[in-house]
Amino acid sequence: MKQDLSLHIKQKMVMTPKMQQSVKILQMSSQELHETIEQEYNENPTLEFDESTGNTDQLSDEKIAADDINNLAEFLNDRSSNTHSVSHDGYDFKQLPAPGSSLADMLHEQAGFTFTNYTEQHIADYIIGCIDGRGYLTISTKEIALSTNTAESFVIDVLQRIQSFDPIGVGARDLSECLRLQARYSGIYHGLIAVIIDKHLHDLAKNQIKKIAQQENTSINAVQTAVDKIKHLDPKPGSSYSDEQPKLIIPDVTVRKIDNDYIVFVNEYTVPSLRISDLYRNTHDMDVPTKKYVEQRVNSAIWLINSIEQRRRTLYNVSAKIIFYQKDFFDKGNAFLHPLSMKLIADKLDIHESTVSRAIANKYMETPHGIISIRSFFNTGITANAAGEELIAGQIKNIIRGFIDKENNRNPLSDQKICDLLKQQDINISRRTVMKYREQLGYPSSTNRKQYK
Repeated sequence: MKQDLSLHIKQKMVMTPKMQQSVKILQMSSQELHETIEQEYNENPTLEFDESTGNTDQLSDEKIAADDINNLAEFLNDRSSNTHSVSHDGYDFKQLPAPGSSLADMLHEQAGFTFTNYTEQHIADYIIGCIDGRGYLTISTKEIALSTNTAESFVIDVLQRIQSFDPIGVGARDLSECLRLQARYSGIYHGLIAVIIDKHLHDLAKNQIKKIAQQENTSINAVQTAVDKIKHLDPKPGSSYSDEQPKLIIPDVTVRKIDNDYIVFVNEYTVPSLRISDLYRNTHDMDVPTKKYVEQRVNSAIWLINSIEQRRRTLYNVSAKIIFYQKDFFDKGNAFLHPLSMKLIADKLDIHESTVSRAIANKYMETPHGIISIRSFFNTGITANAAGEELIAGQIKNIIRGFIDKENNRNPLSDQKICDLLKQQDINISRRTVMKYREQLGYPSSTNRKQYK
């Protein structure tokens, strides 16, 4: 066995930490970039906010010489006390919307007005803690009694009063009780409605109207009328409340029509302008460790500012090209969205396709037709019609929605029938794809859409 050594030369792309940071900033949403700037501002004393000018010229990428840095020894010694969120020029990172009330908050507030006895309040707090996000009690009254060392009858009394709180139906132990509470509150818990809630929810879930009518010896129309009223009740009364802070969609790009032209504005009101503090320039009396520390911080700040500006320019250029190729959408709406590939945009801008992908990641555009994800402009084609033009999934869904909205409720369209109707328009997709799109649109199956009056 012969062994020898040889040398080979090959090119290999290695991403430095700074390059990795630049790529991460490119694909950040406005909120993520906001948080990154806050962190860097807190950690880097050379950064300050520049609200006096809208100048976004890229800084020189040259190294800042140590001899050009201000003498900040005193400031650096005290920098630990300056890691705040509000700058001296007024930019406040904490000006964010207050969180919305959670279901538990709402229930505890009502309990505070209802229960004055300490024991009752203690049991009420325990019950509220066992109510899930849907509004259902997830533990038995017997278990609550054991845990609170009280009689079960006492627990049931407290629970019944909680079940009168808003939202109506909260504290129910199952679906039947939830609907029963709401029906009683609405004054419709009687006759066939009460019977269906108590006995036939399983059949109702399968839309077996005929079976219910036969078992209750009544007409199909009577059952359908009762079912229509039950459908107005909320099976998950707690779902409209959230334990999380509301997440607001902040558009990264706004498009306005001015004099028949669409103008792109990259929204920067959530991204403060940054600059290097003048305090760090033109000093000489610094020791070597201080000079080195400040020099590193200044260069880090320059790279951050350059990366933010690069993100802004790339997002602007990509958005402008999207408008060029999707002008019909901006003029006429969703139905006129055309197929568009990231590769086409990348080729036109002479950048890599992955750069386009990163530039639009997690970002939204405010258009004349609402705020939409920028990535939605790049839906891939599904099939071709006779003219050889591709249709995107969103357009096919709009067609399916039109079919279902206009169907006869007594004889709803099956997935196969919708598939056949699409083929008549030269749109060839499978029945399984039709089913997937129908479910994504929120429509139940034809069996569950059928009505009997």
